[in-house]
Amino acid sequence: MSQTSILLVEDDENLGGVLQEYLSVKGYKVELCRDGEAGWATFRREQYDLCIIDVMMPKQDGFSLARAIRAQNQHVPIVFLTAKSMQADRIEGFQIGADDYVTKPFSVEELLLRIQAIMRRVKQSGERSYTELPDNFPIGAYTFSYRNQVLHHAQATIQLTSKEAELLRLLCIYANQVMKRETALKTIWGDDSYFNGRSMDVFITKLRKYLRLDPSVEIMNVHGLGYKLVIRALSAQEHKA
Repeated sequence: MSQTSILLVEDDENLGGVLQEYLSVKGYKVELCRDGEAGWATFRREQYDLCIIDVMMPKQDGFSLARAIRAQNQHVPIVFLTAKSMQADRIEGFQIGADDYVTKPFSVEELLLRIQAIMRRVKQSGERSYTELPDNFPIGAYTFSYRNQVLHHAQATIQLTSKEAELLRLLCIYANQVMKRETALKTIWGDDSYFNGRSMDVFITKLRKYLRLDPSVEIMNVHGLGYKLVIRALSAQEHKA
């Protein structure tokens, strides 16, 4: 089995060195960069299984680096490290496409557990996507390819992020039924914490925007329970409209 490769971008020399040494001892291959520009140059040269990025860095901040990474690679998991604990910063991180958010100070053991949880989800997701679960879903006038993470309509083709694709697939599996919040959070995010819940709400809003070209498709809030992907037949008048 090949080593899991990690890109660690952290400008704090002491913390960066400790994390690199600890994760290397635990069997990971860790490349350490000291600022966002170096991190981006390194990411473009190599392939990584996971990125750990400090938010506050010189030359290029962590959010900017993560946006650049997401523009090139929608799949690689991203974990933010930050001294900030403000809710707005967490929400911004999840909007960019972060998989986790660790607030300093933290223990290296906690970070290791979070990394292990993310890599388990990545492995399980990959196994399910190609074997047990369907790959293509009709959604009204749309077709959704989970494997390619593409939502297609006659008027638009949308490339989804990995989180968007996971969430839309789960909604499709529960089509016209209630998808419970805790089910989605534990399946996709690993736990049903408050901040993960807010992150999911952001992704639901994005999916609604993508699906608005077809009036027969709606993602409904089911108060106190979760969401429901409703796909209904349009009347002749609605089709003409």
